[in-house]
Amino acid sequence: MKRVGKLALAAGAVAGGVALKRALEPEPRYEVWERRPFRDFEKKVLIVGGGFGGYTAAKELCRLTERREDVGVMVVSRENYFTFWPMLAGIISSGIESRNVAQPIRRALIRHGASFRRAELEAVDPQQQTVRASAATIPYDHLVLALGASPAYFGIPGVEEHAISIRGISAGEEIRNRVIERYEETTLARGEVPDSKLTFVVIGGGATGVETAAELHTLVRKTLAPDYPNIDPRRVRIVLVDANPEVLKEIDPSLRKLARKKLAQLDVEVRNNVRAREITAEKVVLNDGTEILSENVIWTAGSRASESLANLPFDHDERRGLATDACLRVRGYTNVWGIGDCAANTSSDGSPVPPNAQAAVQMGRAVARNVLAALDGREPEPFTYRSAGQLVEIGSEYAVNDVMGLKFSGLLASLFWRATYLYKLESPQSRLRIGLDWFLDLFTDPAVTQIRR
Repeated sequence: MKRVGKLALAAGAVAGGVALKRALEPEPRYEVWERRPFRDFEKKVLIVGGGFGGYTAAKELCRLTERREDVGVMVVSRENYFTFWPMLAGIISSGIESRNVAQPIRRALIRHGASFRRAELEAVDPQQQTVRASAATIPYDHLVLALGASPAYFGIPGVEEHAISIRGISAGEEIRNRVIERYEETTLARGEVPDSKLTFVVIGGGATGVETAAELHTLVRKTLAPDYPNIDPRRVRIVLVDANPEVLKEIDPSLRKLARKKLAQLDVEVRNNVRAREITAEKVVLNDGTEILSENVIWTAGSRASESLANLPFDHDERRGLATDACLRVRGYTNVWGIGDCAANTSSDGSPVPPNAQAAVQMGRAVARNVLAALDGREPEPFTYRSAGQLVEIGSEYAVNDVMGLKFSGLLASLFWRATYLYKLESPQSRLRIGLDWFLDLFTDPAVTQIRR
C-alpha cells in the first residue's frame, strides 16, 4: 500500500506539473478593436458547431491563413463553451468540477483570429449562401457543419421519460444530485427504503458507460461515505447493461478482460448480451424477460446525428447524418462540408469513421485544409482516419490504454490518461485547477453538495 501511495503521489505531482506548465504559458496578445467584421472579408468561412470538430477546424484555418487578409473565420454555436467529453464522467464523483469540463471558446477563438456568435441554427439557404441563426442572417462562401450528435433511444418505451441521458455537463450534475437525493431519502427513512431507490442501472457498455459506472462507485464508496455514516455503501447496487458480448468492444480483447476484472472489483454487476426492452419509473425490463428494480437509470447506449439536421436542405440519414464524399463535402455541394458526429463520413479506405472526439479533431484539421484548397482553386484531398488508440479510466487510480499499439493498464495508465487529457484541455485555468484538485485529493476527501435548481 505504501508503494501504491507513493506512485499515486508521483502521479499527482507529474499531472499537476503538466497543468502548471501549460497554465503559465503566455497567451498571445490580441486587440479586439482591430478585428475586421466577418462580413467585410473577401472569403468567408462559417463554421456551425463549437465542439471538438468545429473548434479544431476554426483553429486550423486561422493558423493556415495567419498571414492572409482575405479569409475570415466565424464559429456559430448554441453554447459559448465546448464540453471536454473525456472528463465528463469525473463530474459525477466530484473529482472534477463542471466549470473545468466546460472549455470557454469565445476568448480562445478571438485569440486565434476568428469571430464567434452564440446562436441557435435555424435554417441554411445554399442558393443565397446564408445561414439564419437566432434571427440573424450570416453570409458565407464556405459552410462547415459540425453539429454533433443527439442520444439515440431506438424506440424503446420510457427512455426519454425515465432515464438520464449523457447529453452534456448537466447530465453529470444530475446523476450526482440523484445519488445524493436517494441518500437523503434513505437517511430520513432510517434506511427503510426499497432497494430500487439504491439501485443504479447504466445502459451501454462503451467507454462512457464503463466510466460512468466506475465514477458512481467512487461517489458511493469514497466521496459520500464520510457524509452518510449510517448508510452502508455495500447496499448500493450498480448494474451495467450491455447488448454486446463484452464491454468496451472497441478496444483490444486483452484490455477488455482487464476492464471487466476491474469492474468486478468495484462491485459493478455487468449484464452482457441483453438490451433494455422497456424502462418505467420503477424498473428496467430486459429483452430476456428479466427485470431490474431501479428508479435510477442512466442512458449511454447510443447516439444519432443532431436533431438540427431535420430543418436543413441537405441529403442526410436520420441515424448516421449528412451524406458526404471522401473529401468531407456534403453531397451535391462544393462549398458545404460536414464533419464530426453529424456526418456519415468514411475514411479513404471506405471504413466508417467512429463517432468520437479523436476522429472529430482529425476531421477538423482535414476540413480546414480542404476548405483552404477550395478557396485557392486547388483540389481537396480525401480524408484518412488514423486511430491513435483509446484511453479509458475506470475509477480514480486505474485505466486501460491502447496507445499506437502499446497496451498497458493500472495506475501508470491512469497517470498517462490524466497527463494526456490535461495537456489537451484548451483552458489554462482548467488545467491548473484540475491538476491541483487531483493532487489535493491524495490527502483530502472531495467536498460534495447537491445544488438544486
